[in-house]
Amino acid sequence: MSHPTAQLDATMSGVMVTELAELARTAAKELEDAPAEAILRWAAETFGDRLCVTSSMTDAVLPHLASRAKPGIDVLFLETGYHFTETLGTRDAVAAIYPVNVVNVRPQQTVAEQDATLRPRLYERNPDLCCRLRKVQPLNKALEPYLAWASGIRRDESDTRRTTRVVEWDARRRKIKVNPLARWTQEDVDNYIEEHGILVNPMVYDGYPSIGCAPCTRQVAAGDDPRSGRWAGQGKTECGIHQ
Repeated sequence: MSHPTAQLDATMSGVMVTELAELARTAAKELEDAPAEAILRWAAETFGDRLCVTSSMTDAVLPHLASRAKPGIDVLFLETGYHFTETLGTRDAVAAIYPVNVVNVRPQQTVAEQDATLRPRLYERNPDLCCRLRKVQPLNKALEPYLAWASGIRRDESDTRRTTRVVEWDARRRKIKVNPLARWTQEDVDNYIEEHGILVNPMVYDGYPSIGCAPCTRQVAAGDDPRSGRWAGQGKTECGIHQ
């Protein structure tokens, strides 16, 4: 596959945006059946230090895979101020154990400042706004220096993710989005964790297969949709990052 090098111009001119969008379309076709490791290697070779990955710290599968493709890669963690202690512990363990650079991405306001301006418990009254302020906007700003970013979303996680491509054009952010685990199933994830001894957030083993902010995450009964514990009862399935 022909592609730009890691020295891609960062000016993001109209021509460059068009080239990146076309690159995403080409890569999506050519890498559809490629292993996750190969997809990440392509991204690392193409974008170099202008590639990062994001992780919710439910497990360290993606950070581990990314570190094998590019040791020292930036791993963005959205420090919303509402995380479970176990999630923060998993983040710290990932930073200590794997050859990655964990970057804590924080909102413009602390929880206390947000409560003072918008009243407490915004996550109950307007969860979409809370997610936008504490996740979406901070991530958008943190991604500015990069040309491409990788996420760990999978097609089998929810109906809203079934059309996820292994490489996509993120038109809103004008970046390439890489989803190396898109074709994986939960069984694939579990097998990788077992084979490589991957760190897992201990809450996963206590009925939390999908872990977000503490006020908006509930335990899930065995056999239920893994994401049904997120924003339970609020008619919300996504925070807005992947929409």
